[in-house]
Amino acid sequence: MAAEGKDSCYEGEKVHSLRFYLEHSGEHRAVLECVSSLLPERFRRMGEGKSSFDVLGVGSGGGEVDIQMLTLLQSVLPDVPITTDIVEGSSELVSNFKALVAKTTSIQKIPFAWHTMSSEDYEKQVKAKGDVKKFDFIHMIQMIDYVKSLLESIKFFHSLLKNNGRLMIIIEAAQGGWDTLWKTYCKDLCVGAITENRSSSEIIACLESLGLKYEEHSIPNFFDISECYTPGSLKGERLISVITETEKFAESFTPEIRAGMLDLLRKKCSTEKDGKLMFNSSLSCILVHA
Repeated sequence: MAAEGKDSCYEGEKVHSLRFYLEHSGEHRAVLECVSSLLPERFRRMGEGKSSFDVLGVGSGGGEVDIQMLTLLQSVLPDVPITTDIVEGSSELVSNFKALVAKTTSIQKIPFAWHTMSSEDYEKQVKAKGDVKKFDFIHMIQMIDYVKSLLESIKFFHSLLKNNGRLMIIIEAAQGGWDTLWKTYCKDLCVGAITENRSSSEIIACLESLGLKYEEHSIPNFFDISECYTPGSLKGERLISVITETEKFAESFTPEIRAGMLDLLRKKCSTEKDGKLMFNSSLSCILVHA
């Protein structure tokens, strides 16, 4: 779980924890493999006959995935001008994103509009102005856990799509490790920025209730959590703290709850491979049609 946070929760130590997680989980690599496979042909079809191509990133974090997608988009539509709007609640992550843009020469010609605010505040701002910019491609990667109303958020961002556009939502896969842990211990874990556990099953149920056409694609991903079971391991403590969205796992729950979570992680959320305990952090990529 990453990217945008309610009330800009990804600042300071939270940003360090996010970087630590991304370094150890391989999540960005898995997402990039997925989009590199899925998006080229879809970008080509979306861009047919268009004089410009407008992108909106919602909860884009530090921009690592956005930069790769924009580079991919440029390679597919080299003669079509591209614009990008970014909605991100963390000022620290927006600064990181801007620094990444500054040193990525291939996208220097793309104009960026920065909206340092939550997705809900962006929605309020757009509705208040009444001058609504529409987009060909909108992506919400690992951020929809944090919105207050799933239904209203999807309805709003879907309404911003141009003809033949796509809304891409990437979220934890149903019945994966994240989903199993957070649904089992919902009352203990859903007490901070995340108040309701959501996986691909909740997104799909919402899309179907709205009568929207979509396609779902799996993003397999596993990472080693063996050190979470090694007493005194700082890496293990940081990993389990990130997985449970706590500052310090060892101080956040009763001994019984900690033991139960660790047992569930081992038996229901992970598999053993080559002597390592591999946490199932698989994701789902859902492409919603305009």
